[in-house]
Amino acid sequence: MSSIRVTVIDREGTSHELEAPTDMNMNVMELCKSAELPVEGTCGGMAMCASCHCYVESAHAGTMSEKSDDEEDMLDEAFHVKEESRLGCQIQLADALDGMVIRLAPVG
Repeated sequence: MSSIRVTVIDREGTSHELEAPTDMNMNVMELCKSAELPVEGTCGGMAMCASCHCYVESAHAGTMSEKSDDEEDMLDEAFHVKEESRLGCQIQLADALDGMVIRLAPVG
């Protein structure tokens, strides 16, 4: 499989079904930016700003890699953190994530 479907729910509640390539080493933050969704990615994907904070709403959380210490540290400083919080820049697009649903976290 060279692409998967990812649903991103924006901050207004609108659902966007996106086709996500799995053969380009992209992450969720980059996918959102390429679809012109309101994700800044200020740090360029280094887990240093939390501007790509999102919630994994589908059961895919169990198929993803564990949060790194850097990601945990950044989420500790972010607003509106929940159990299903992740940084989009730390979620690599992979075949196992086909059908994943994420919601962009509120800012501030």
